[in-house]
Amino acid sequence: MWNQLHQRIDDLYEEMVEIRRYLHQYPELSFHESKTAAFIADTYEKLNIPYQANVGGNGVIARLKGAKPGPKIAFRADFDGLPIQDEKDVPYKSKVDGVMHACGHDGHTATLLTVAKVLKEAQAELFGEIIFIHQHAEELAPGGAKSIIETGLLDDIDVAYGNHLWTNTPYGVVQTAPREFMAGADRFEITIQGKGGHGAIPHQTKDAIVIGSQLVTNLQQIVSRRIDPLATAVLTIGSFQAGNTFNIIADKAHITGTVRTFDPELQDFIIEEMEKVIKGTCTSYNATYTFNYEKGYPPVINHPEQANIVLQAAEKIDGVEKAEEIVPSMTGEDFSYYLLEKPGAFFFTGAQKEGHIYPHHHPKFDIDERSMVLAAKTFIEILKSYETK
Repeated sequence: MWNQLHQRIDDLYEEMVEIRRYLHQYPELSFHESKTAAFIADTYEKLNIPYQANVGGNGVIARLKGAKPGPKIAFRADFDGLPIQDEKDVPYKSKVDGVMHACGHDGHTATLLTVAKVLKEAQAELFGEIIFIHQHAEELAPGGAKSIIETGLLDDIDVAYGNHLWTNTPYGVVQTAPREFMAGADRFEITIQGKGGHGAIPHQTKDAIVIGSQLVTNLQQIVSRRIDPLATAVLTIGSFQAGNTFNIIADKAHITGTVRTFDPELQDFIIEEMEKVIKGTCTSYNATYTFNYEKGYPPVINHPEQANIVLQAAEKIDGVEKAEEIVPSMTGEDFSYYLLEKPGAFFFTGAQKEGHIYPHHHPKFDIDERSMVLAAKTFIEILKSYETK
């Protein structure tokens, strides 16, 4: 049966590409994915697989029961797009102005729908129950995973797996890690209130640009000078906005950024240190400030047994040249919420497109669509690994 399932994935490759390219042309932003959710629900309707729509928002959960007893195994794919203008010159370029699938979620959806189709064909020979989680709003906190979990519809699952088509990794490579895999992702905003004035009379002002510049420099010393070098943390300033003309000293500066950590205690330490640095810097210039810090997705911490299952599964697939354990990535993912509730693992499937190497969230982002086949077969092999358990 298992070889036949792999062959069916190959047979359905063109259909998988067609689904992915359709979704790529009609992306929807996080929490606004009603048409995409309807497309997914309609697909399960046609496959005659029971499903529930509007789960925790726009989520869709389908369940396929095998004829034999066994565990309940969940596979997850996300389906939201990003507020980015598609700049690729391809026939399947986004038709929605200012919105595109710049992270591979269209490919994730096409992959999981294809897995569902081939498993439905083999339902009489399957064991246990396969739960297909189609999740909305991965790209925007608070995300869709948390609200889906809070519905209680996944309380009965035994294990959960998720995949990300990853353009930083060459096609033919599958990657995961036994514990820390992706970082917790937070965001912060700082507003500095100084006193504006004429550029020729600086002594009568409180220059928000000077204060903000000093603050940026001081904040960088938290990671470099206040944290153990063997600990892992990132503090990045992403935007600095102040002033509007050449000869006026700005009275206000707005700074935003992100913090990435794996350790909750280190996360709290950084927040405390940021508060001290911001207060001290602004006080020294006699300026006021506001500081808003939002804890985002927790870190993705895989479970060792399930991570090992992923690697062993990938090694058995024709086309996978390497299945490897890697160091953690500082990017974030709300698959972390599933792993806080249940055993499981998240993994990368190499999707780097030859001659078209653009990172995730880039206006020219694209994937090697063959990666969807390897991801689908990895899910199949993960399922197979539970046959005798």
